[in-house]
Amino acid sequence: MMQSAADMPVWAAIAVAFFLLVGSGLALIGAIGFLRLPTFYERIHAPTLGTSWGIGGVMLASMIFFTVSSGRPVFHEILIGIFVTVTTPITFMLLARAALHRDRAEGNGNVPDKPNRSQAARDVLGEGDTQSG
Repeated sequence: MMQSAADMPVWAAIAVAFFLLVGSGLALIGAIGFLRLPTFYERIHAPTLGTSWGIGGVMLASMIFFTVSSGRPVFHEILIGIFVTVTTPITFMLLARAALHRDRAEGNGNVPDKPNRSQAARDVLGEGDTQSG
């Protein structure tokens, strides 16, 4: 039998509120990043914050709320978290690859042949300085 939300213990209400605020805050940061970043390739990273860590906070809040209010462990929200965690990176990777393929096929100048790396990164990767012989 489920209790009402008003009968929830204070510790559980604080935990639920904390995880809801953290999850929704991370989702908001992801949405703001999605709006503010200028190019598609930069925008592709922002929503992952909201969908992975943001859904984690909301999922934990839901698990705590329904576990306390029903008096039995509730874990079916973990399935939602697993599906979102698995499908989000795959979806974004496929979107990025499709955009990269389209930009290369069109000869768009926004796609660099080699990634911009610092000299230290080139040294670590063994690329060295191709200019000096």
